[in-house]
Amino acid sequence: MAGEVTLEVREAEDLATRACRGAGASEATARSLVAATISAALFGPPTLGFPHLVDYLNSFREGRISTNPEPTLNRPYTAYFVSDADRGIAQLGFDRAFDQLVETVRHFGIAIFTQTNSYSAGELGYFVRRLAEKGIVGLAATNANAMVVSKPGGPAVYSTNPMAFGFPMGEGALPVIIDQASSATAFVNIVAAAEEGRSIPTGWAVDSDGNDTEDPKLAMNGALLAFGGRKGANVALLVEMMSAGISGGNWSLDTPDFRSGSASPGVGLTVIAIMPGADQTARIARAKKQADRLANLGVFIPGVTGTSRHERVSIPFEVHQRVAEFAASA
Repeated sequence: MAGEVTLEVREAEDLATRACRGAGASEATARSLVAATISAALFGPPTLGFPHLVDYLNSFREGRISTNPEPTLNRPYTAYFVSDADRGIAQLGFDRAFDQLVETVRHFGIAIFTQTNSYSAGELGYFVRRLAEKGIVGLAATNANAMVVSKPGGPAVYSTNPMAFGFPMGEGALPVIIDQASSATAFVNIVAAAEEGRSIPTGWAVDSDGNDTEDPKLAMNGALLAFGGRKGANVALLVEMMSAGISGGNWSLDTPDFRSGSASPGVGLTVIAIMPGADQTARIARAKKQADRLANLGVFIPGVTGTSRHERVSIPFEVHQRVAEFAASA
């Protein structure tokens, strides 16, 4: 059945919270995941909001995510935070470190948060958006299970390996948020196309024999392609080293599927926080002026162009039904 269900933000938060609790998640886990889900639904790609929440809910039930983790946080260097997510969601470990991370970057000008042993990070832009709201520049990288080939006909060696970058634009203004995969598209877009019976563009993926395909179901049994050929594959490798390499999380080749089985993906996440300058207000104002100048020249500014502050959340009907089923068991 096609269509959408539109909810007020508070209604959407309540539904997501009850669904998380119905799936067995602890209060702390539910709070962190709901905040990230609502943020993605309002500002990020819609597929990484409530549709991706279903992946989390299934994973709570099936054991891929610990429902009551206790993330640990260490500081081997003064401005270097190392988190073990304890098989929980990536957002909870980040939340536990967030206030200290902000305090540290404001003191030293730069700070690093790196985390291992977590589930898929969801909308990566969420992490840098949180920093941008505090007037801080952010750069983030994460990985997941291997689903991207470095070249057509080769084996899947990387995840979609996204990077996200955030730059604050000042009080009351939406920040610049660049959040994109190193693959030609995100895996959730393939899943959405398969569920909706849509074809996908040539160049997004190959089937299990390594042939180009426009069938998303064949793509799910095959692999995604890196954007821009070898250059995109190099970006995927860069992200792999930043996320799994620095954190000690699973390499994509060693990562269990985040949508099946009972094993935790155990992947990595690295977030670098940077002050925009000693004269913070002036630097942000200068960046805002440049973004406006580019926009006036017709340049698309991610996170700003075509983005508005919504007061309601739209959820695909079938997704709403699945989330509501979890909520009913809370």
